[in-house]
Amino acid sequence: MSIDDGLDRIERLTVEAAARGARIVCFPEAYLPGLRGQDFATCEWNEAIQERVLNAAAALARSNSVAMILSVERLTPAGSQIAAAVIDAGGRLIGWQSKNQLDPSEDNYYVPGRTRRIFDIDGLRFGVVTCHEGWRYPETVRWAAVRGASVVFHPQHTGSNGRRSIPSEWGGACGAYYGKAMLCRSRENTIYFASVNYALAAPEAATSLIDPLGECQAWLPYGQEGVLVQPIDVSLATGLLARRYAPDRFEEQT
Repeated sequence: MSIDDGLDRIERLTVEAAARGARIVCFPEAYLPGLRGQDFATCEWNEAIQERVLNAAAALARSNSVAMILSVERLTPAGSQIAAAVIDAGGRLIGWQSKNQLDPSEDNYYVPGRTRRIFDIDGLRFGVVTCHEGWRYPETVRWAAVRGASVVFHPQHTGSNGRRSIPSEWGGACGAYYGKAMLCRSRENTIYFASVNYALAAPEAATSLIDPLGECQAWLPYGQEGVLVQPIDVSLATGLLARRYAPDRFEEQT
C-alpha cells in the first residue's frame, strides 16, 4: 500500500463512516506507513510525509465533521513510535497516545512511549490502547477506565497476509484467544472496548465492539474491509469494576 493508496482508503472509509452517522472513526495500528516486521513492505516514511498525512487526516475530519483516531508511525527524537493521533471533528490535533508496551518482535523497529492520557471529545471520555498492550497488559485498559473512560479504542494488527485462513466463528473456543481477551477487557472494567483490525488474509481477530457487560455487540467479518458503525450508551459504561480495584490491599506481608 502506497501513501496515496492509504490516504485514499482513509478518505473513503471516513466519508462512509460519517454518512452512516459515526461521530468518531478509528483506524488499525500503524495504518500508515504500515506495521514494520510483517510479511508485507511498508511505505516510505519521513517527517514531510508524516506531516502530509496528519494534515490530510485533519482536513478529512473537519470536512466530514467526524473525530478521528489515526494510528501511524510517529517520528520522535528518541526514535520511531507507534502512536495514535487523536483529531477532533474540527480538524484539531488534540494529542497523541503512544504504544508503551511493545511486542518483543517490535523492539528492533520502534521505541516505546512513556506517557498515557485521557481524551474528551463531544462529551465522550476515552482512552487508546494499541494491540499488544490490550492483549497482554490489561493494566493499560484499566488505567483509562479508572479515570472515567467510557470506551477504550484498540487499534491492532493481529494476523498475517500469508495463506488465506478465516476463522469459522467469532471468538471460537478452539480459535485464537484474542476475542476472549476483548470480552475480558470490557467486562473486567465495565466499559466499551472497540477493537479495530486490518482486513488480513489470515486474521486472528475481528474488528469488534464489546459492550460493558462483556458481550460482543457487533463485529465485521474476519478479513473483510469495511466500516463498523454502532451506537453506544455511555450510561452503561459505569466503570464499576475498574473503580472497585483497590491496590492498597496488595501490601506485601513480611
